[in-house]
Amino acid sequence: MTSSLQKYETFRDLHARPGAFVMPNPWTAGSALILGSLGFEALATTSAGLAFSIGKQDSEGAISRDEILANACDIVAACDLPVSADLENGFGAAAKDCQQTIQQAMDIGLVGGSIEDTTGDADRPIYDFDLAVERIQAAAETCAGKPFLLTARAENFICGRPDLADTIARLQAFSDAGAEVLYAPGLPDLASIATLCRNLDKPVNVVMGLGGPNWSVSDLADTGVKRISVGGSFARAALGALVRAANEILEQGTFSYADQALSHAEASRFMAPGTAGNN
Repeated sequence: MTSSLQKYETFRDLHARPGAFVMPNPWTAGSALILGSLGFEALATTSAGLAFSIGKQDSEGAISRDEILANACDIVAACDLPVSADLENGFGAAAKDCQQTIQQAMDIGLVGGSIEDTTGDADRPIYDFDLAVERIQAAAETCAGKPFLLTARAENFICGRPDLADTIARLQAFSDAGAEVLYAPGLPDLASIATLCRNLDKPVNVVMGLGGPNWSVSDLADTGVKRISVGGSFARAALGALVRAANEILEQGTFSYADQALSHAEASRFMAPGTAGNN
């Protein structure tokens, strides 16, 4: 079994090598085993995927910190890969809430995690600049010198505030506060992503699969992106297959969906102990 320190070093080194790498988002231990077995080098949890798997909407506060960390713990235990976690907004407005969340994340063997600057308040969806920076600084101080890579997220573009200048200023301040990876979901085009990357001094994460433009790994690497995640889109792809299969039975009375399903033997092989992350 690979130690947390070894996983952290592997994860850190992925951000230092040339080009971009893809870090997909499993939502269960089983999906983590499959993705690890296929050859991905690191994984990240998804709060949206978890929410949908337990019958909840993906909304601020819909899932507790305990639920998020329990799911992450299952994923960490399932495979021998570095795992980073979607830690939402740190589960509280105060800097100390972010500290507690980061500490608990490290305690279960996570080697990375992201903190957002969202409030959960529709009237004021983004934390004021100074408080947002204070929260990231507190998180960074908690994991300083520890095997944990902190990602800071600026959520303007997915909260109805398409302000690239403010997004860049926030991420620059988050970097100065100690964040090691920077992330602004929802940027509208490659030019905006390239501008963001040029103005930042840390690796940049971009999420794909949310809909809209379908840029390739090489497209994103050319803009300066280092890491690409898929958010809840793999979970939604699985749910889409379920809906199509169910509708085929209800509407046509046929079962051809099974032609595209994994066989029982294939699924069992993916779940065999020691397969994920040991290609």
